[in-house]
Amino acid sequence: MSLKIAFQMDPIGPINIDADSTFRIAEEAQARGHSLFYYTPDKLAYDQGRVTARGWPLTVQRVKGDHFRLGEETVVALADFDVVWLRQDPPFDMGYITTTHILDMIHPGTLVVNDPFWVRNYPEKLLVLKFPDLTPPTMIARDLATLKAFRHEHGDVILKPLYGNGGAGVFKLAHADSNLASLHELFVGINREPLIIQKFLPAVSKGDKRVILIDGEAVGAINRVPAEGETRSNMHVGGRPEKVDLTDRDREICARIGPLLREKGQIFVGIDVIGDWLTEINVTSPTGIQELERFDGVNIGAKIWEAIEGRRAA
Repeated sequence: MSLKIAFQMDPIGPINIDADSTFRIAEEAQARGHSLFYYTPDKLAYDQGRVTARGWPLTVQRVKGDHFRLGEETVVALADFDVVWLRQDPPFDMGYITTTHILDMIHPGTLVVNDPFWVRNYPEKLLVLKFPDLTPPTMIARDLATLKAFRHEHGDVILKPLYGNGGAGVFKLAHADSNLASLHELFVGINREPLIIQKFLPAVSKGDKRVILIDGEAVGAINRVPAEGETRSNMHVGGRPEKVDLTDRDREICARIGPLLREKGQIFVGIDVIGDWLTEINVTSPTGIQELERFDGVNIGAKIWEAIEGRRAA
């Protein structure tokens, strides 16, 4: 089976080919004989009933500093493709949401991964709210008095933007910390979105586990250990990846959420687990493939494409 694949992603030039999951997905697709096309989100358009993108035929190679080749720039109709990957990074703002609306117009005739309707309706920090028994105490609120009451009840907390990513804007506030009001003032001055506040989990010092699910099935995990003096474990801010096995609790969590992910077309998902608690379900642009492949010796890229090819053949 040879498929026409388009990648909607951030600029390909600056990526780290040893860590970037989109690069690994494209590399595996190319190895399987699929043809690749690349464009950035600003090149997506709705044009008189057609969904188009201005971009380039793409080939990739695992050579640092020389990892891609582009063909001649052209405008394509995305309905002519078999698969479109929605892979730009958050923030999950109105620009991001608009791309999901436009890509919705070609799905499922063209398979958009992950399903844009449910990416839009199930962003990472909100989908977990469907599973309150699996998560630490969590609140979504904008009102300062409400946030203060939550911290008074739960002590040390984590405060973060509802639609942020990569650990940006994440603060640990101890029970006696006097900065909640100042941080609230800062956040509400930036946008009109609520904040998310969660009970702090001391187990994060031992790592924040990223579990990869493909079509609702767990295929492995990596542990991300915070740098010394840090609460955040994101690799963008210095978290160290290490090999880790799935626990019985991890498998229990995946068994609970997997059927919903599969039903809603969320083929490639990364969940975050601290200790025994689920904290995020990442559907917009999850990462961790390459680290997991190196630690476990499993071709995760192939597993992703097997799931996609199976859906296209059905």
